[in-house]
Amino acid sequence: MPKILVIEDEAAIRRVLVKILSEENDTYEVEEADDGLVGIDKIKDEDYDLVLCDIKMPKMDGVEVLEAMKKIKPEIPIVMISGHGDLDTAVNTMRLGAFDYISKPPDLNRLLNTVRNALDKKELVVENKLLKKKVSKNFEMVGESDAISHIKDIIEKVALTDARVLITGPNGTGKELVAHWLHQKSERSKGPMIEVNCAAIPSELIESELFGHVKGAFTSAVKDRAGKFEAANKGTIFLDEIGDMSLPAQAKVLRALQESRIQRVGSDKDIKVDVRVVAATNKDLKKEIAEGRFREDLYHRLAVILIKVPALNDRRDDIPLLVNHFTDKIASEQGTAKKSFSDEAIKLLQDYDWTGNIRELRNVVERLIILGGNEVSEEDVKLFASK
Repeated sequence: MPKILVIEDEAAIRRVLVKILSEENDTYEVEEADDGLVGIDKIKDEDYDLVLCDIKMPKMDGVEVLEAMKKIKPEIPIVMISGHGDLDTAVNTMRLGAFDYISKPPDLNRLLNTVRNALDKKELVVENKLLKKKVSKNFEMVGESDAISHIKDIIEKVALTDARVLITGPNGTGKELVAHWLHQKSERSKGPMIEVNCAAIPSELIESELFGHVKGAFTSAVKDRAGKFEAANKGTIFLDEIGDMSLPAQAKVLRALQESRIQRVGSDKDIKVDVRVVAATNKDLKKEIAEGRFREDLYHRLAVILIKVPALNDRRDDIPLLVNHFTDKIASEQGTAKKSFSDEAIKLLQDYDWTGNIRELRNVVERLIILGGNEVSEEDVKLFASK
């Protein structure tokens, strides 16, 4: 049931508002406060879905209530109640974040429509927050080992800067999770996070993919097309498997990093971009540099901060937490009850040689959930987790 607070110092107006909201829609729970200070105390102590607040009040006026609310509970919509002489102030409060305003004496239809619209907005805000939490969970970094704790500490320090980060580690260790955490904890989290798998794009197309092209630049270029760097403007671009990028493309990436400008393939026009670059590779880039396959100047541009993600074999203490995380996730995805793993099964999984790292562990856990008993046993692990 939506909970509404009416803050109004005029008792007659307050009673009218409470009566309208209570009688016209018995699904609203309505509370009242006779001045701004009482209203703010109630807002601090209770969870409201909507606040109606008079502008002219003693002790604390409506503008002050609005400003205080935006600091303590910014998600609650507030509708201002204005007398005839308060209309200019009412309009200004909308610039400060008020949802809307209604005039005294309140018109029944106008009041109820405004309340419904404000409550709908509150519901959307809550849904968006839940969705963001859900998205964030998809990239959760699970583990309490020293290595993972060290990585989390680095992320906390680096995320709020625009420093470029190079993430290294074997395949399947979760390098993309580190990249997503960096983005989500940064000031750029409101902007896009664009992922590019450099190993999956043919070398002759990588420049077009990254920087875009103009119509006629090559045979299949039938129209202008923006590249990934433009798409990531004001956000983050994640260059996964950058060690597989061709030398010509490396030269263009280097220029983009140096000048914050790119050129579409087939064009000599500069396009300014504001992008944070995070790169990852499973290769030894210093060895690639020595063998002439990777530019040393690009390496030093990318590796302002180096983060090395350990192999699963080097963080076996995290396996029980990872198994629990995957069982939760798989049960949620499949709509089934969560299965448990016996202590012996967990111990056996900790003793395995995980050449495929976390990606392999996730697959094995899913296989055991499907094929194992209600509680996955040591015997189930021996039968179904073998390679």
